[in-house]
Formats: sequence, C-alpha cells, structure tokens
Amino acid sequence: MQLYHLVYSVLNILILVCLTLAQRDIEPNQDVYTIEGRVFPPDGPISNSWYSQTRILANGGEFIGILRKDNSFVINNVPSGSYVIEVVNPTYAYEPVRVEINSKGKLRARKVNYIQTSTVDPVAYPLALTPLARHRYFQVREQWRATDFLYSPMVLMMVLPLVIIMILPKVMNDPETRKEMEHLNSLTRYDMPEMSEVLTSFFTGGEKQKVKATRNKKKIQ
Repeated sequence: MQLYHLVYSVLNILILVCLTLAQRDIEPNQDVYTIEGRVFPPDGPISNSWYSQTRILANGGEFIGILRKDNSFVINNVPSGSYVIEVVNPTYAYEPVRVEINSKGKLRARKVNYIQTSTVDPVAYPLALTPLARHRYFQVREQWRATDFLYSPMVLMMVLPLVIIMILPKVMNDPETRKEMEHLNSLTRYDMPEMSEVLTSFFTGGEKQKVKATRNKKKIQ
C-alpha cells in the first residue's frame, strides 16, 4: 500500500513538472512574481490522498501550485496581471479568489464575483483558503413525510367534501346565518331575472313587437 502511494505521488510530481514546463512563455526581461497561500483541510482525519489530489490552479491551469505537507502552496514565475486562484479537489469545494499583481509587484486579493465584476471585496494576503462544502455528485433522495401525503391532490379531493358536509349543516342551523341566506335569496329573486326568461325574450322579443305593431295599426284603421 505504501508503494502504491509512493508511485502515485511520483506520477503526480512528474505531471506537475510537465505542466509547469508547458506553461505560457515569459519574456526574458519580464518581471515574475510569486503567489503564496495556505489551503486548510476539512475537519477530521485527513488521508495522504487529500494532498496528492489537491491542486492549486491559476486561470484554469495556466500556472499550477503544489500543495505541501504543511498545507502551504507557492505558484512561481507569475508575471503581472489578474489571476483567479482555484483549489481543485474531487471531494471538497473551495471558494476561488482573484489575485491582481501590478507592474510594481504589489499583490492584492479579492473575492471573485462573476455577476458584479466591478465590486471589490478584499481578502487577506497571503491567501487562506478554507473548504466550503463537500461535492455532491448525486441528488439526495427525498425522505417520506406525512405532510406530503396530506397535501396531495387526491387526499384533498377526498377530505374537503367531507369537511364541507360536516360543517355546512352546523352553519345552516345558526339563526343569524339562516336569516342572511334568506335575505340574499330574496334579493336575487327580485333583482336578477331568470335565465329562461332572458333567453325567451331575447329570441322572441322581436316577433312580439311586430305583432303588437300590426294590431295597433288595425285598431287605428
């Protein structure tokens, strides 16, 4: 098992060396700087694989930092510019930080805000990166709850009519509510015509008026 971790660590170092050599070319007279910081591990026991699987990337891998055993990292040969520092780990998520290096070599760190890019929320330097949460590659299955059963449409369709049947007679037995209902019914009877009368008058109203007009003419003659 120790041999496996040793071989795995050697391969990671070789990959990092190859990636470092493949980084963008830097002009001979251009000043280069160093980005430093510390990556805090999650709470609890930590395995050696956490160190080997953690990478510190600048601008998505343009520059790469190696995590040391004391949780510190250094990204060397970085020219002036703006860089997004990300901690890449398959198990835990870290918040990215933007580091800006001016032409005089002064470093300034701030939080990354892709929505409001003009806002500046400064961060202490050297960087101190802490884990936010564990990565969730699968959706957590929802647990069964009694409220989900009670609020389902089928249950509501069965329960609400029963509730109405039980409550409505009690409401009608109240004398005050009965008087109000009778009063409303009387108003609707006198104020609102029936639909049958409205329809018959609508369809036969013209013929009745013609008949009345002819009768009046005959009487005059």
